[in-house]
Amino acid sequence: MPARPPSLPLGTQVVVRATRRVGVVHETLGGGRYLVRFPEGATEIHARGALTIFRHDVAMQAGEIDPDTLRPYIHYSCVVGSRAYGLETDSSDTDRRGFFLPPAELHWSLAAMPEQIEDEGEQECYWELEKFLRLALKANPNVLEALYSPLREKVTPLAEELLAMREAFLSRTVHQTYNGYVLSQFKKLEQDLRQHGQVRWKHAMHLIRLLLSGITVLRDGLVPLQVGAHRDQLLAVKRGEIPWEEVERWRLELHTQFDAALAATALSEQADFRGADAFLLRARRLAVEPGYSAIG
Repeated sequence: MPARPPSLPLGTQVVVRATRRVGVVHETLGGGRYLVRFPEGATEIHARGALTIFRHDVAMQAGEIDPDTLRPYIHYSCVVGSRAYGLETDSSDTDRRGFFLPPAELHWSLAAMPEQIEDEGEQECYWELEKFLRLALKANPNVLEALYSPLREKVTPLAEELLAMREAFLSRTVHQTYNGYVLSQFKKLEQDLRQHGQVRWKHAMHLIRLLLSGITVLRDGLVPLQVGAHRDQLLAVKRGEIPWEEVERWRLELHTQFDAALAATALSEQADFRGADAFLLRARRLAVEPGYSAIG
């Protein structure tokens, strides 16, 4: 479940909460237990709940909130990335995205509220609701794809309400955001090719996929995740089987189609800021209520 603390890879520096001793995860024992080795060589077995990741503990001492303690307030969790696109292989990770809403007493306290809960080892990222909404209004591809992912693992009533209004975040801003990102990233890929003779083919594939997605957003008013008929060609790009010149021609053709889709789109100039703001205010009121939780 998304609310559980993230697993601890070997070598993770941790703090034993009861004794404040700092050690390193030496072995995973199963059942949520870890063998922790301390600087003097001694070892102890601890359950995951008895341990805090060292960098999170340092943040708490500086007046920040440990992101792990916010996991019970995750309202939405979905799978994105290659498994949602239909581009997965046997070695693909499972990428999860979503949002959390902290209770009012944490949100209002002097302790600094993290903007996101992130676990790179588990490929997870959950944004605080306000940050999630602001990114959606700016047509951030990661957030828009989270709103349209069919692979949903946790959806509370609050998340259902947001999903029901997801079209409010689609606007012509998609063209500006997607186009600008692809252009800047392709310049970096070209620099790598000139300077090192190498191309990050996986990144090139995802940039092409992003253009294909953006065209569909403007034409059809929805965010596609499955790449459909483009799957084989995209995977060929990922494997480096298509010459760079052909990939570049494909990109330029897609930019032309993207511009044409912008000229013909029925989407509004801007996303619905007022609707998003009203939703956020309703959510904040929910977080004030006694006994508030993110149980769906």
